[in-house]
Amino acid sequence: MKKRIPGFVIVLILLFTTVQCAKKGMPEGGPIDEEPPKFIKANPENYSTNFKADEIRIYFDEYIKLEKPQQQIIISPPMDPKPNIMPLGTARKDIKIEIFDTLEENTTYAINFGRSIVDNNEANPYNYFKYVFSTGEYIDSLIVRGTVKDAKLKAPKAPVSIMLYEIDSAFTDSIVYKKTPRYVTYSQDSTFSFSLENLKAGTYRMVGILDSNDNYLYNPKKEKIGFIAENISIPTDSTYEITVFKEELEFAPKRPSYLKGNQILFGYEGTPNLDSLSINLLTQKPEGFISRVIKDPKKDSLYYWYNIRPDLDSLNFEILTPKTRDTLMVRLGKADRDSLSVTTETGGINKDFIFKANTPIIEHNEEFISIMDKDSIKVEFTTTFNPLKNEIHVKFEKTPENTYKVLALPGAITDLFQETNDTINQNVRTKAISEYGTINLNVQNIESFPVLLQLTDTKGEVIAEQYSESSNRFSFSYLTPGKFLIRVISDRNGNQKWDTGNYLKKRQPEKIRYFKDTLDIRANWDWNESILLED
Repeated sequence: MKKRIPGFVIVLILLFTTVQCAKKGMPEGGPIDEEPPKFIKANPENYSTNFKADEIRIYFDEYIKLEKPQQQIIISPPMDPKPNIMPLGTARKDIKIEIFDTLEENTTYAINFGRSIVDNNEANPYNYFKYVFSTGEYIDSLIVRGTVKDAKLKAPKAPVSIMLYEIDSAFTDSIVYKKTPRYVTYSQDSTFSFSLENLKAGTYRMVGILDSNDNYLYNPKKEKIGFIAENISIPTDSTYEITVFKEELEFAPKRPSYLKGNQILFGYEGTPNLDSLSINLLTQKPEGFISRVIKDPKKDSLYYWYNIRPDLDSLNFEILTPKTRDTLMVRLGKADRDSLSVTTETGGINKDFIFKANTPIIEHNEEFISIMDKDSIKVEFTTTFNPLKNEIHVKFEKTPENTYKVLALPGAITDLFQETNDTINQNVRTKAISEYGTINLNVQNIESFPVLLQLTDTKGEVIAEQYSESSNRFSFSYLTPGKFLIRVISDRNGNQKWDTGNYLKKRQPEKIRYFKDTLDIRANWDWNESILLED
């Protein structure tokens, strides 16, 4: 007798089999979504006139989020207080903008979202969406375009905020420190170009700022600035180039502090001429009192050293520059001072041998210093002392594949406390000429002389430089293989260094032009070229 299988069991078996088969052939994922979100509508509508709303809604066809809205979203003219823009942290299909500012009459506002609008899944950006409205009868539509440069770098490291200030009865040059601009935009990352749009006709001052805190105000301590010297009348067909630079700040000393035995730290802001700066003790000096000032090699700090400690708990000082006088007080401690320790930098084949000390050097004696080459032949040398750096430079001619023995006997170096060095034996070895590279340049489009041609690494650090008042030919020998950049400074004042600009004095920085290519210099290789500099 055959047993019959209940119908519901058959259904379960068929269902289980179907599911199993479906699992075997189920595709894992689909094509990656590469489409950006699509704008659907806005309320009020984009490019509305006679705008009176305090809330804006912008709708998209999928869930979106905002990436780096503080850096990407630009509102021009700026609103104060800033509007509340959502979403923040969560995805939604619309952007909500709550306006708290009392908007100006008959004014066109533009909210440029940059690349901040992205879809929620793949972060595909909706590039440079802009919401525009006017509180008046029409939308302003004038445009100004241009490019940005960095005075010292081959290209700006971050987008530059380009700002327009309206020239009216309230305008002064100091407005950049105190008031937000009428219009603002950012330079583009790859092209370093900018476009200010939806402008009204008028006369403006154009300024560019590397606005590190996104407050549309210039902070000279932390930010770079650039400007167009002449006023700009809009409408215009002209394009503008802004070069941003870091200003040299006015010297301002900080409160000094006791560091350790016979040593006081004077910090400062600004860029003083240290050759004309003096630190003078106002307190009664003990008999035989001697002091020295040494610059920290990396920080904006000076070390004031003294050989005899006054029998006091505090000292009073004055700091003098050609323009300023400051009086400062410091309380003394009782920490022990360091004993003299001398270190050396051997340098390369074309660099000086250097003695450095941790306490102030007051005397050095060449009679206690000698140099021998690998054949035990005496090598002639000269020395120079830099008191601000506390360094003794030893100059002598070096040849490839040689070894030089530098000997400094006790008494060669004497410090502020009459301590002298221990015996110093240091070998200086030079490599074979085949291990170096050479660069020979013929620069064809120098605009004017004198110029300072600098060879830098890819980070902008100067490796070597040459000054010229007339020749366009430059040669650099004994280079360690590596990648190099070439830049030429138009030295307007002939002081053989680059001078930055000053916004309030309307002084542009000295122009720096680069050779467009990076030089990859190899060992035993000469790079001989005629080059053209970038404009």
